[in-house]
This record gives sequence, C-alpha cells and structure tokens, in this order.
Amino acid sequence: MLADVQDHMAMNGVVEVKKVLHFASLNNIMMSVFGKRFDYSKGEGLELESLVKEGYELLGAFNWADHFPLLGWLDLQGVRKRCRALVKRVNAFVGSVVEEHRKRRVCGDVVDGEGDFVDVLLGMEEEEKLSDADMVAVLWVTTSTIALTLHYVLCVLGLSYLISEMIFRGTDTVAILLEWIMARMVLHPDIQTKAQSEIDEIVGVSRSVCDADVASLPYLHAIVKESLRLHPPGPLLSWARLAVHDVHVGDHFIPAGTTAMVNMWAITHDESIWVEPNEFMPERFIKEDVSVLGSDLRLAPFGAGRRVCPGKAMGLATVHLWLAQLLQSYKWVPIEGGVDLSECLKMSLEMEKPLACKAVPRW
Repeated sequence: MLADVQDHMAMNGVVEVKKVLHFASLNNIMMSVFGKRFDYSKGEGLELESLVKEGYELLGAFNWADHFPLLGWLDLQGVRKRCRALVKRVNAFVGSVVEEHRKRRVCGDVVDGEGDFVDVLLGMEEEEKLSDADMVAVLWVTTSTIALTLHYVLCVLGLSYLISEMIFRGTDTVAILLEWIMARMVLHPDIQTKAQSEIDEIVGVSRSVCDADVASLPYLHAIVKESLRLHPPGPLLSWARLAVHDVHVGDHFIPAGTTAMVNMWAITHDESIWVEPNEFMPERFIKEDVSVLGSDLRLAPFGAGRRVCPGKAMGLATVHLWLAQLLQSYKWVPIEGGVDLSECLKMSLEMEKPLACKAVPRW
C-alpha cells in the first residue's frame, strides 16, 4: 500500500486515495482466502476487478422487479441476464483457484491445518460433504467484495447457498472509511500533526508501526471514532423490521406493512446527543470513551446485538494499522481545488468526489 502511494506520486504527482485503499484492502482479504495477491492491471486481477465492478453495479442498480415482482420474469432491464452471466464468471474464476489448491494438496505442498481458507475448505471436503458449488459460493462471498452482490444474484436466480458478508463489508467499507479519514487529515493539518507526534513518540522513526503499537495510540483511535461518527460508511443499519400491525413509536405513527431501519447517520448528527455534531473533534473521545462495537447506541456503526457485523474487529484493526502507517510515512496535503466533503449514498456512504491529494514523505 505504501509503495502504491509512492508510485502514484511518482507517476501522477497526486494520490487517488480510494483506488490505492480499495486494491490494498481487496488484496488483504485475498491473501487470507486465496493465498495470493493480484495485479489489477492484467490477467486474473483484471478479471477479478471486472467481477467486482459488475457486482456493485448490479447491487446499486434500480430494479423495477423489486417493487413489482410480476415484472421479474419479464426481465425488462436485463438484470436476471446479467446476474446469470456473473454467476458463470464467478464459478469459472473461483473454480480455477480451487483446482490450483487441489493440485498443490495432491503434490503434498500443503499440510492439514495450514494454508489459506481454500485449503481449510478442501480439508473439510469429505467430512462435510462439500460440493464444488458449495465451495465456490462460500469462497466468493467470503473473498471478493461481492458478498451482498452474490446474495442478490442468487436470490434473483432462485438459488440457495451459504452466504457470508465478510469480504464485501471488510473490503469496500475499509477503503471508504479510510478515504473519509484521510480527507479529514488533509482538511485538519493540526489534527494530523498531533496524531503523527503520538506515533513518533510511541513508535519512533527507526521502524514501521505494527499491530502491537496500535493499542498505545489513543488519539489515533479517537480520530477513527470521530470519522465513524461523522461519516458512517453504512448510514442505514441492516436492522430492518416490518410492521405487521399499525403501531405508534413515540410520536410517530407506523402503518402496517412499513419497513423501518435505524438511521445511524441521523443519530450521530443529532445535537441533542452530541455537542457540536457537525464539527470534527476527535478530542471528544479522549474525554469520554465511547465504544463503537454496539454497547453504546449513540455510536453503533457496526450494529448491535446478535446481528452485529461479524467483521467489525477485523475491519477496525485494519483501519487503525493502515491509518497509523499512512500517517507515519507521509504528510498529507491538499491539491488545488481542495477537498470536497459532499456525500453520495450508494451501497455505502461515499465521497461524491473521490479524494485526491499529495503525500509528502516525512523522512
């Protein structure tokens, strides 16, 4: 990731932050699941990125069949056709990865209990009676940024597979949150300098930040919490509930048939809950230690209870470590035109105009 930042500066004079973070977080998961990294400019990497892009487009596209189910069979917008094509491509891509791992196991290159997630599944193949289709479904939704996409695709096709959301939420939301944080660092150089001073004091300049250092960086944690408060990647939590009867909730009348969701963005911008809610002030979380893991509903970006995001710990660990590394290595400064904090709600709450800035080496 740090090398990619350097390459962007060398080639373009600016860093396209989201692009760097997206590929870094995607490869981070790919190493855990497929045991390999990809070059997204050619070959397998190009195909993978194409699958990811198509999946996101299908997820975000308006589909009349969602509102008028009878139109689903007509497929006037071609959604079902595109879904079928995507499933075939996913089967081919992931299937080839599984075959590669099978050959390695036959050659004795992998020991049971070691290897990546594909090796774990292959080790369970006979005991759990996993078919190739089962493994492809589990691996894709657990390893690409399309867990929800495939869930949607399979529902459209009437298929039933084991669905996991680890990679979708663990990849795109990590990149989106870090882009918002870096935008704030560019806009608030005093806060950036304070965080860098904390890193220098705890870690020094002779080595890179590691996982063990993160717990000793309270101001860094406060910056992440404040960014989650102001720019929650998932502003509408997936605690959807359907009113089966007319009901009153406080002063609001909810008619039967209404689907209600938790608007976390509204909660985190409510002046009756937060002092100066529209100001970026990480210090508020130094004065008061507010948990973001679901125990305090003033700030629960990952949800709470039994349906809390299963990847919250991994996502936070990645964000904290990468933010520390980015701040330790570079000073982030604006380019001409500055930073536009306009929001755009797609599958997540993104920056309408992707962040582009300069990264100046600190050492």
